[in-house]
Amino acid sequence: MSEPPEFDPTIRPYDPADADALWACKRGFETGLGDGTGDDEKAATYEAKLTDDYRQRWLAWVDRCVDEQAATVTVASLGDGAGDSDAVDDGEPVEDGIDTLAGYVFVLPESLSFVWDAAVLNEIYVAPEFRGTGVADALLEAALATAREQDLPLDRMVLDVDGENDRAKAFYERHGFDRWGELVARDL
Repeated sequence: MSEPPEFDPTIRPYDPADADALWACKRGFETGLGDGTGDDEKAATYEAKLTDDYRQRWLAWVDRCVDEQAATVTVASLGDGAGDSDAVDDGEPVEDGIDTLAGYVFVLPESLSFVWDAAVLNEIYVAPEFRGTGVADALLEAALATAREQDLPLDRMVLDVDGENDRAKAFYERHGFDRWGELVARDL
């Protein structure tokens, strides 16, 4: 296994100029849900939903959530800020005006806290090449800070994690998360 790249990411709120880079991370998050934690059918299900229409709807939802509480989406930027022209991807400069993201975290805004009576960690993703570098720890700390700013029914953060994702379960346990119920689902 190769060593993770060395860099000092900037942990900052999402900016609409990050939309393309955030979407690239979202694709990685969604396609990763079926990778190693399910069969080919699960992976295909997540891949199939990633249409242009879904992209537009998801990014519009991100914008609505960020409008309500700016830090609901926080990114780990490889540059100095949104649209940084010094960003790199695989060691090569990327197009001016586009910042490359190592990952992101998405906490639902306070208005949705009554869904689970707590802050909801909706998504956290770190690109594979930046795993093991501390990016996930920094993003989770940012998520917890965002949650602490919310007026919550219960002072806790909840999330769902795939029971087969041992790496994620170990990460959350290391950060003090305990099992709290079990999420079940069915097709509509």
